[in-house]
Amino acid sequence: MRVAVLSDIHGVLPALEAVLAEPDVASADLLVLTGDLAAGPMPVETLDLLVSLGDRARWLSGNADRELVEVVEGKPCEFEISVWAARELRDDQVRLLAGLPSRQVVDLGRLGTTLFVHATPRRDDEIILVDSPMSRWSEILAGVAADTVVLGNTHMPFTRLADRTLVVNPGSVGMPYGTAGAHWALLDGDTGAVSLRRTLYDREAAARRIVAASGYGDAAAWVAEYITGTYSDAEALAVFSEAEGR
Repeated sequence: MRVAVLSDIHGVLPALEAVLAEPDVASADLLVLTGDLAAGPMPVETLDLLVSLGDRARWLSGNADRELVEVVEGKPCEFEISVWAARELRDDQVRLLAGLPSRQVVDLGRLGTTLFVHATPRRDDEIILVDSPMSRWSEILAGVAADTVVLGNTHMPFTRLADRTLVVNPGSVGMPYGTAGAHWALLDGDTGAVSLRRTLYDREAAARRIVAASGYGDAAAWVAEYITGTYSDAEALAVFSEAEGR
C-alpha cells in the first residue's frame, strides 16, 4: 500500500489542487488528511474538494478544525481568519468537522502499525519538534503501540527515530515553514520507504486567485505572509521551542 499524507492545508485551495495533481498522489492507494484542513482563506471550497476524494481519503481532526466548530458553538478563538472561516462553513461542513476522529491506524507492511495523529497521540495542539530531546519524545510516545507515527501541526517536514519508533511529519500543504511550496509525504508499505515531497506551484497566481475569491477582509495580508512569503524553519523552531518550554 502507498499512502500520501496531506497535513495542514489551512484552506489554501490552489496548493491542495497542485498536490492532488501529483502523479504519486493521484495513484496512491490511500490519502490521509492529518488535520487543520479548512482554517484559512478558502474553507468551503477546500472541504468540498476533499470530500470529492471519497473513500480514498481518511480524515483526522486538528486543533484548527476543532476551533472552527467551537466558533460556531459560540466559543472564542484568537485567530481572526478562523473566526471568519467558521462563519463561512455550511452546516454539513460543520457536522463533518465535528465528527472527525483524532487518530487513524493503518497496517503499512514494512512500516508496520502506523498511527496518524495531528499533533501528538495525546493532544491535537501539543508541540513536538525534530530537535526535541529524547526524554520529551519518550513522554509523548509513552504507551503508543505503533511502529511508525505520522503527525503534523508544526508545518515543518522531518523524519526521525525516537527510541525505535519512526516519526514522520509531512509538513504543511498550505502554510509551509522552511521552504516554499506545498509539502506532503509518501509512505510505501511495500518497500518501507518514506519520502518527503514538495510540490512547487505558481504562488503569485495563487495569491491573486485567493484574494479575488476569498471573502476574508485581510486576505491580501494573509497571502503575503503565508503564500508569497514563507517563514524560515529557524524562525518557526525558535517560536515553537519556547512554546514547548525550552
